[in-house]
Amino acid sequence: MTLINPFVTSGYAGAEYFCDRVQETKDITDWLRNGNNLALISPRRYGKTDLVRHCFSQEEIKERYYTFIIDIYSTKSVSEMVNKMGRTILEALKPKGKRHWELFLGFVRSLKAGITYDAMGQPSWNVSVGDIANPNNTLDEIFSYLQQADKPCLVAIDEFQQILKYRDTNVEAALRTYVQYCSNTNFVFMGSQRHLMGSMFVSPNRPFYQSVTVMNLNLIEMEKYWEFCRTHFEKAGKTIDKEVVEKLYSQFEGVTFYLQKVMNVLFMRAGEGEHCGAEELQPAIDYIVDFTRSTYEDLMYQLPEKQSLVLKAIADEGNVRQITSGKFAKQNGLVSPSAVKSAVNALLDKDLITQEKGVYQVYDKFLEIWLRKA
Repeated sequence: MTLINPFVTSGYAGAEYFCDRVQETKDITDWLRNGNNLALISPRRYGKTDLVRHCFSQEEIKERYYTFIIDIYSTKSVSEMVNKMGRTILEALKPKGKRHWELFLGFVRSLKAGITYDAMGQPSWNVSVGDIANPNNTLDEIFSYLQQADKPCLVAIDEFQQILKYRDTNVEAALRTYVQYCSNTNFVFMGSQRHLMGSMFVSPNRPFYQSVTVMNLNLIEMEKYWEFCRTHFEKAGKTIDKEVVEKLYSQFEGVTFYLQKVMNVLFMRAGEGEHCGAEELQPAIDYIVDFTRSTYEDLMYQLPEKQSLVLKAIADEGNVRQITSGKFAKQNGLVSPSAVKSAVNALLDKDLITQEKGVYQVYDKFLEIWLRKA
């Protein structure tokens, strides 16, 4: 498949449109093929999920294994996690044929009433969370399938630290037990909150201690990304200055999502035979930010006043340390350090800001740009 725009901003489109990660791909596939479980950790939007999709698409993986990527970011309980797991596994097996998905459905007997079939006999997962009367029983059925599947399985669980927020008790210990005794399956636990993921896998008093190989995903190198950009522009009969990529990489600190989003617009705006220079960069960024302006306005309107003031203050400063100090509150016209702390906790819960090694930032860098202009 040849894409109209090679700078993919959503999903995985194949090796041709995937930048570098050669060593990481080799490391992950080697670890998994040799029976190891992994914890893959990096801030969000670095490209963890697409890297795993890329690894799962390698010939030595896709021909030998069933592969499942389960995103539990939006889940709040074991029931919701189980529902996500079942739906994902069924959807991944359906293209492989009746024999494959029938085997899986034979294991999830507790949810039989939630599986419907169309006129062609194709199954659909119409299970609601309310249908899962005993989530632990259903979880046991899913892991029984993974253990007895007719091919070895690889399961990647995205935003794995979310289980720490579940209202259910002993989730961590229960999952560790299932993973430990599921010899037919290896797991990749992906997470974006480094401190939570780190505590889960490297703390001696936690169930998953020493059960995985921990891998921290770094940024793609600037030179590698420049070569990727130059190559795809030239393939399309276009050219681009290295300065454009250098400035873009610096402004967005090398985070893959933002690089791809801006490059997508720059490529879109350059016609065949045309050249993209540094003067094109800021208009492209402004175009993206302005396009989302109404969404940002609605977001700020819905936030309580103290939270919106703190969010704006963090955006203005870029990187904030000692956020609950009297100095930060006074400089930004905020009531008190205690009010700032309350607002910060709420903004963290809403994923509007991030905290990494004591540094607070606005999560969405395009929102940050808009806030500075607002």
